[in-house]
Formats: sequence, C-alpha cells, structure tokens
Amino acid sequence: MRNVQPEPETLTLDRIATPVGEVLLVTDKDGAVRALDFSDYEARMMRLLGRHAPDAQLVSGRAPEPVRKAVEAYFAGDAKALDGVIVKTNGTAFQKSVWAALRAIPAGETRSYGQLAAAVGSPKAVRATGLANGQNPIAVIVPCHRVIGANGTLTGYAGGLERKKWLLEHEGAAV
Repeated sequence: MRNVQPEPETLTLDRIATPVGEVLLVTDKDGAVRALDFSDYEARMMRLLGRHAPDAQLVSGRAPEPVRKAVEAYFAGDAKALDGVIVKTNGTAFQKSVWAALRAIPAGETRSYGQLAAAVGSPKAVRATGLANGQNPIAVIVPCHRVIGANGTLTGYAGGLERKKWLLEHEGAAV
C-alpha cells in the first residue's frame, strides 16, 4: 500500500488597484479570502500566509468576481461591501476569536485594544489581543485598522498610519 500525499492547496493571487495603493487578494478554490494586504507589504503578507497555509502553492490569477467586486465596491465608497465576504484562516482559538471580534466592529466605528480584549472575554489580555490583531493575515476585510489607542490616537498599523487614517475616514469614523 502506497502512502499517497494530498495535493498541495492552490491559492490565487489577484492584484487590485485602490485609491491608497494596490492590494494583493489571495483566495482559495471555494472563493474564501485567505489573505489581503497592500502590495508594499507583500513580504509581510507572504510571511503570514506561510503560517496559515504552509503547503499552499500561489498562482497569479483573478479572484472570483463577487469577491473582487466587493473589494472594489469598498474602495469606491461602500463601507459595508466587505461584510459578507467569506474569510478562512488558521490560527489559535484566541487569534480566531480576536479576528471574529474585529469583523463585528461596524464600519465607521473604532474600538480600543482594551474594548477588543473585553469583547473576546479576556479583558486583561490587552497585549495578547494586540498581538493577535497584528497577526491578522486579512487586512481591511478583517478590519484591524478599526482598533485605536485607549486615548483615541491612531496606533500602529501594518499598512502604515496614513493608510489607517484614510481607511477610517473612508468609513466615516471620527479620526
């Protein structure tokens, strides 16, 4: 009896122009988004994607039209266009709970790291929540940009603070 290895997963990498730079959109065969980041942070995205889908093969191509249209609609002004997009990540149970809590923050609103920690049932785990936020492989759709400092300041964002400010203003948040 031969030991048959499963075929490596194939993921598709699409590139979409936006008002704040080209985004890299990675989808799987079912159309779920596996990663999204700005092209100037491609190395970071590839590093995170490697953790979430270590055996995957990445091929250039076009994302499924509904996903692509949702991303384009978001950047064209429909702040809720990404709400129904299906995402799929690997990660710890805690990371997944943080990422789910991020998706529950409505467009146009922000939360502090403390509020996010409380939302996942770990109010004392502010630092761990921040670390999970930073390991999010799906920018914008899993809206880590909606998390700000306790005093209301814009804090670190992997895509850069100017881009974070643009995204929040684009969604109608008071910045």
